[in-house]
Amino acid sequence: VGLLICNDRRWPESYRSLGLQGVELIAIGYTTPIHNPPSPEHDRHSWFHNELVMAAGAYQNGTWVVGVAHGGYEEGVAMMGGSCIIAPSGMVVAEARTDGDEVITAACDLDDTRSYKEWVFNFEGHREPQHYWRITSQKGAVIPD
Repeated sequence: VGLLICNDRRWPESYRSLGLQGVELIAIGYTTPIHNPPSPEHDRHSWFHNELVMAAGAYQNGTWVVGVAHGGYEEGVAMMGGSCIIAPSGMVVAEARTDGDEVITAACDLDDTRSYKEWVFNFEGHREPQHYWRITSQKGAVIPD
């Protein structure tokens, strides 16, 4: 089992770091406001992006992902909620239906991770870390001229 918190869920490197350790389930706790003051035009995409990054992390690392969200209001700020359980296939198998606090459950068969780890995303057979040096050597994006 691997653990991530809040903003970690948005970065593929977080999932890959755990995936390389062979985790079968990643649990992520987060408290995310529905409204993003610097970029209000992004508000309508919040739920989609939240689920998208966790589903991609699950699939690309052949692991279960359990996203545990704080819903409702915190100090007058609306939280997005959106807890979900995602299979190694990237498919959502359980999800909260509102932006409030909810309890969701699903049976997570850890053996379901095997076919993804052995065939689809066999890191030993397919990864070429010598080509990914930029991921660890560079912090910010290079802006084109």
